[in-house]
Amino acid sequence: MPFSDPTPLLTVPVVPVLTIERVGDAVPLARALIAGGLPVIEVTLRTAAALDAVRAIAAEVPDVIVGAGTVTKPADVTRAIEAGADFLVSPGTPAALAEALCGSGVAAIPGCATATEAMTLAAMEFPVLKFFPAEQAGGVRWLKAVAGPLPQIRFCPTGGIDGENAASYLALPNVIAVGGSWVAPPQAIAAGDFEAITARARAAAALRK
Repeated sequence: MPFSDPTPLLTVPVVPVLTIERVGDAVPLARALIAGGLPVIEVTLRTAAALDAVRAIAAEVPDVIVGAGTVTKPADVTRAIEAGADFLVSPGTPAALAEALCGSGVAAIPGCATATEAMTLAAMEFPVLKFFPAEQAGGVRWLKAVAGPLPQIRFCPTGGIDGENAASYLALPNVIAVGGSWVAPPQAIAAGDFEAITARARAAAALRK
């Protein structure tokens, strides 16, 4: 079964990129983000708790669209889908991973950092790409430069984006959304300060009306 288009899922300007160390934080964190107007989230597969966090959110917070990020190998695709991920995000996309994403049956946002990578993934009919690491790889200037020759590709840039520079990315016509961890920083998650996370989410949701 081929992958599906992630465009309908990206209804918000900012996709919080979450590193969850404790499964018990997953559900209150998801609820805090949706309360702030950000119902689309990405849980990175960087911790032992990540897959269980995806599983808990999918089961207990059905109004949240939960994705799995830091997908780096085909086995991650299978495990994330089994946990209930609605979409998959990779930091980069070697050939074997691209093929696995193509056959995943869920929405996929493969990562790229160069025009060649973007063109290769576009040829595989991925309509939205993750530009990563955005700030380090050229940022807004890079996205403006590729908009001319590659007008059909839309991006979700991630990496070095925060509340200070997110609006400059969102102003670009080829940017559908941005990803970032500033909405739910690890320190706030660890402290259980979900009210502060809701406030950050509310500010991020207002970046594009």
